[in-house]
Amino acid sequence: MKIGVIGSGSWGTALVKILTDNGCHVTWCVRSLRMADHIRTRHHNPKYLSSIYFSNTNLEVVDHPEDVYTKADAIVIAVPSAYVNDYISPFLETIAKGKIIISATKGILPQCNLLLNQHLKEKIHFDCDNYIAIMGPCHAEEVAAERLSYLTFAGTNSDLTQKISSLFATPYINTVVSSDVDGVQYAAVLKNVYAIGTGIAHGLGYGDNFQSVFVANAAGEMKKFLKSSSNLSAPINYAASVYLGDLLVTCYSLFSRNRSFGNMIGKGYSVEAAKLAMQMVAEGYPAAKSIHELSISCAAHTPIATGIYDILWEKKDAGAVFSELEKSLI
Repeated sequence: MKIGVIGSGSWGTALVKILTDNGCHVTWCVRSLRMADHIRTRHHNPKYLSSIYFSNTNLEVVDHPEDVYTKADAIVIAVPSAYVNDYISPFLETIAKGKIIISATKGILPQCNLLLNQHLKEKIHFDCDNYIAIMGPCHAEEVAAERLSYLTFAGTNSDLTQKISSLFATPYINTVVSSDVDGVQYAAVLKNVYAIGTGIAHGLGYGDNFQSVFVANAAGEMKKFLKSSSNLSAPINYAASVYLGDLLVTCYSLFSRNRSFGNMIGKGYSVEAAKLAMQMVAEGYPAAKSIHELSISCAAHTPIATGIYDILWEKKDAGAVFSELEKSLI
């Protein structure tokens, strides 16, 4: 199977490392000709995870996504959710011809408030058996250092899901297979929102005790939201790595860009100032708006996510919002 990867940020770079370490031939679309030339000649990404070095033996670097769609059977989408549509829309006709889409995008498409699989089904009646979602807990920086990490692969076609997961299994990556396609993606969206919340709490001066209570309540809120949005009849273990595990690492890790973003908000940065200070996209910022709107549409009670939305999008005072949240946490 020929694999393509679209996305040259830290997560896209980490996924290319995993695949090429496993001997897969990868066509990798990066954001500019200059970056492509640098990787071809100097064998590392100049901007993200520059400690990873690639061999030209099984890696082709391009700067046009069309090359990936033309050459690959399975395409990994590893760009921030706000930009996914730019890399999907011009190629919907090609995707409809049996391409396998592997989503490593941890967000909702903000233009339509849909997950990528939902968007493709709406646009081209995409066969969702050809869709796999890759979710954590897994930080790109730890992949670069080859520290043991876990990846969950969620799909409705169990044979294909298992086959794709095997391409990513390495001595430093353990793979898990799931059928909860929408649930694992919504969990990845929510944990970014809650991680912003833990960052805000830290910036406001709350200690570890409060943050542990905050995250415990966020886990309960996530479970309620996922249950309300799930179409699965089988019971789900929401304490598994892709749900609770990913929430914990994103809320507590120093590698978490969403926590870092929230920390700046808690310290008094405006949203725009925090965005400018970040070198990478904090997916939880647009996700907070999408989750707020989805919670209303499905009548889910999400006071923590709503509070974070109020701070980020309604410009409410962070201290005042958290003072109210204190009263409802258990």
